[in-house]
Amino acid sequence: MKTINVGIKDVLSTVSHEEISKLDNKATEALDKVLNGTGAGNDFLGWVNLPTETTDALLDDIVATAEALRASCDTVVAIGIGGSYLGAKAVIEALSDSFAAYRPGVQGEPKVLFAGQNIGEDYLFELQDYLKDKRFGIIVISKSGTTTEPAIAFRLLKEQLERQLGLEEARKRIVAITDAQRGALRRLANEEGYKTFVIADNVGGRFSVLTPVGLLPIAVAGFDIRAMIDGAAEMEKNTNAADAQNPAYLYAETRNALYAAGKKTEILVNYNPKLHYFGEWWKQLYGESEGKDHLGIFPTAVDNSTDLHSMGQWIQEGERTIFETVISVQETKHEKLIPSDEANLDGLNYIAGKHVDEVNKMAELGTRLAHVDGGVPNILITLPALEEKYLGQLIYFFEKACGISGYILGVNPFNQPGVEAYKRNMFALLAKPGYEKETEAIKARIQ
Repeated sequence: MKTINVGIKDVLSTVSHEEISKLDNKATEALDKVLNGTGAGNDFLGWVNLPTETTDALLDDIVATAEALRASCDTVVAIGIGGSYLGAKAVIEALSDSFAAYRPGVQGEPKVLFAGQNIGEDYLFELQDYLKDKRFGIIVISKSGTTTEPAIAFRLLKEQLERQLGLEEARKRIVAITDAQRGALRRLANEEGYKTFVIADNVGGRFSVLTPVGLLPIAVAGFDIRAMIDGAAEMEKNTNAADAQNPAYLYAETRNALYAAGKKTEILVNYNPKLHYFGEWWKQLYGESEGKDHLGIFPTAVDNSTDLHSMGQWIQEGERTIFETVISVQETKHEKLIPSDEANLDGLNYIAGKHVDEVNKMAELGTRLAHVDGGVPNILITLPALEEKYLGQLIYFFEKACGISGYILGVNPFNQPGVEAYKRNMFALLAKPGYEKETEAIKARIQ
């Protein structure tokens, strides 16, 4: 059975097997907390058994809803922020034709766009301008319905859809993914009769890509969500043992050993441009889970070989407080050979007849060797191909490893108290009702 693999041989010049094994007790205890719900944040562990507990009935419902949107829309806008959009965006980008946005639309194959992930006035104006002559639908994702960024986008797009189609038809093209009982969006969905899916109380946003939050937009884009869940279920079963055969256990333990050795920044590296947004999803998963109590590895990402021509110098010879986790995709979807040229002015005839991916793989290997020689430890994650099954495996692997890693670190991996600070300031600056004292205080501060 093909599956992802984690290799750590290129970290051993920095931390030995013995040093990694010193974390065995902490890693075993951390895994037990994840599996049995005995640690801090255990009310947000609904994702742990999610792949094997996802029912065929739910998947059938998601697929049927996606097909209805695909039949009635040429564009579907998924509205959400953070975990409510990054997972879907990451998977859709990884599986899509790189130039799908520039190709003519095809009936029954709507383009999936995103909104609510920023407060860009130009972005929203241009999106609405684009949608003026489109048959569009909306997937709005929010537990509360009051998160500022998606709430603004939904207010604008809902008004536009109702104006273009009328109230009755607009209601048929809006799907709400929200709390089962509470919140403004649940109330609106009940009043308007929107089709709804539930965000479970025990699944946090950054762990929600394998729920309807991620699965519905991915299905609307035309991809096989059942294969994703099957892959995730395989990884769920393969990550329950407290030993190095468990890839999530091994990755969590190794990155914490590197952190203890002074490697404070982890760079997620890909050599396939379709994985750019996967890096963005991963950054939120680890940054929001571990960055608290003045602890945590700083997560960042690069797209190689592109970024070798911008960040390569710093990675090779900059401050030695970094390590890399490289995602290596083994198989390509297409084939492209490099042609021979009689003049050979570019000097490339020595690689004529080779697959482009062979050159890419040698750039990857050469870079890993150079970076390890330069004092940058490398964890290698091999992915068989960019297919739904393996992306499901990879998503669940990183989620499980994140929970283990956070507990090894000694933090609650499932809360995010720090994200509220900017919101309080923003609400005070905007004079939101109920923030009168905060408004007065912040105005005095900035005068």
